[in-house]
Amino acid sequence: MIITMLCNNSILEMKPDKRWTLKPADEQIVKSLYEQLQVNPAICRLLTLRGINDFEAAKKFFRPELSDLHDPFLMKGMRKAVDRISEAIEWHERIMVYGDYDVDGTTAVAVVYSFLKKNYNGEITYYLPHRYREGYGVSRQGIDFAHANGYTLVITLDCGIKSAELITYAQSLGIDVIVCDHHLPDKFLPPAVAILNPKQADCTYPYKELSGCGIGFKLITALAMEWKQPVENVYPYLDLVATSIAADIVPIDGENRVLAYYGIRRINECPCPAIAILKSLGGVTKELVVSDLVFVIGPRVNAAGRMDDARKAVELFIETDPEKIITLAASLHSDNDDRREVDKTTTEEALAILSEDKDNPLRRSTVLYREHWHKGVVGIVASRLIDHYYRPTIVLTSANGKATGSARSVSGFNIYEAIHECRELLDNYGGHFFAAGLTMSTSLVEQFINKFEEVVAGTITPDQTVPEINIDAEIPLSLIKPSIYKIIKQFEPFGPANMKPVFMSTQVYDYQGSSTVVRDAHLRIVARQENGAITEGIGFGLGDKYDIVANGPFDMVYCIEENEHNGVTRLQVKVIDVRKSKLVEGLHN
Repeated sequence: MIITMLCNNSILEMKPDKRWTLKPADEQIVKSLYEQLQVNPAICRLLTLRGINDFEAAKKFFRPELSDLHDPFLMKGMRKAVDRISEAIEWHERIMVYGDYDVDGTTAVAVVYSFLKKNYNGEITYYLPHRYREGYGVSRQGIDFAHANGYTLVITLDCGIKSAELITYAQSLGIDVIVCDHHLPDKFLPPAVAILNPKQADCTYPYKELSGCGIGFKLITALAMEWKQPVENVYPYLDLVATSIAADIVPIDGENRVLAYYGIRRINECPCPAIAILKSLGGVTKELVVSDLVFVIGPRVNAAGRMDDARKAVELFIETDPEKIITLAASLHSDNDDRREVDKTTTEEALAILSEDKDNPLRRSTVLYREHWHKGVVGIVASRLIDHYYRPTIVLTSANGKATGSARSVSGFNIYEAIHECRELLDNYGGHFFAAGLTMSTSLVEQFINKFEEVVAGTITPDQTVPEINIDAEIPLSLIKPSIYKIIKQFEPFGPANMKPVFMSTQVYDYQGSSTVVRDAHLRIVARQENGAITEGIGFGLGDKYDIVANGPFDMVYCIEENEHNGVTRLQVKVIDVRKSKLVEGLHN
């Protein structure tokens, strides 16, 4: 249901209320950290919530070192993989590096291909499946290409762990396969020469959440060690590893934190030309952070596979000619513009369909199918629909005579398991807790819609149908000051498992009627508490909450950030949500 209100002569959409959840922290550990670190208890709470319980852990967190990276030979299969690659080089075999068509896959291919190319004068190539003609992962067409061209060793990156049948086929053609993948393995593993995947049940590698490119990086690190090269030879690839970590939304803790920390440092100090030009095309003029990799660099790299051919992304990363790099980057930038337009029109059409469906308000899931929709944007559109109808969502289109598409979930609901319950209707499916892909006969779409709705309705909880804001700490406005922000900055890089800290302040008032709605949609807040502390902030898309602020007291949830205007930098808050406080005694103006 869409509810509107009149504010400042504008019609604003009323968004549904969100659940505010203050994360529980062990107060004894918070107290112990305070005694050891002597920093504000709110900072100690942030650390405790991130599993940092003593001085040494805090030191490692704030000062990550490349020496903290694990020995790659701890990963099951690494010795076999290194030996097989060394053997292929010794016998001048043809090697093919095979990767997925997204950011993680293309960066992984670029890293491993470039490193091998520098160390092997023999025949080596790379292959990426076409999203529409071949689909995700190892394809029969790719294996046939390898066989027809005499490639006897294939190294898969960011794919392959679920391709037992196709790798068996490759083996029958005399092709050995090394699988480097980070997705959850099935019960039966492919018959590869070696499998590098820390999520294998019997792999004792200490860190399980590497990206596909991260596993490729561990492979070239092992090769450098085997070939008696200085480990510094692999560090130039850290910028691509950081890009993959950000774009693939893997946890930024443990080993990923080290890789992302030094990768972003490299991007800002000595980036590869491809990232430098994509950064410029994206309009980023400041130091680049994880969110820039997610929202500026990643979409342009992804656009190659979404709208055209993912090989362009690999070509961009491995190219050395400055003029060709500029041309390739401009092509990806153009692909991204096309993707945004298709994304916009598809989302608008999907919302119109839902608004006209009388049964839509009663549903616990969304499944839409239109054969003309572009396969490259269905996952993005599914995410956008969740912004409007907060529930598990699947968007399908037609490809190769089948209905195929992407699924996205809401907090706490395992959409992969829900799809698994419908497996008898599917040709193929795969994914994880929050996102998945699936393919089925077009004749079964209607049956699938009903079955999926039945599964979701029977398993989703009431809380999972309401958007949740997870709050790290409640603080007074007086704590928003440069000394605290300087420490918060040291929590970077932010991402899953280490999100930007979210704070809550309660019993806040509009300061002298200064808060207002700007550009018909956004809430400009000037807030104060009774202790006299004042702060300013912006709540994007929160214009409908103006009356709550104007008629305080109110509570607000926010992140602290810097705002630069006319050469002056100052702190402000980025407001996530506001709600009416319980009535208390005190001044209201």
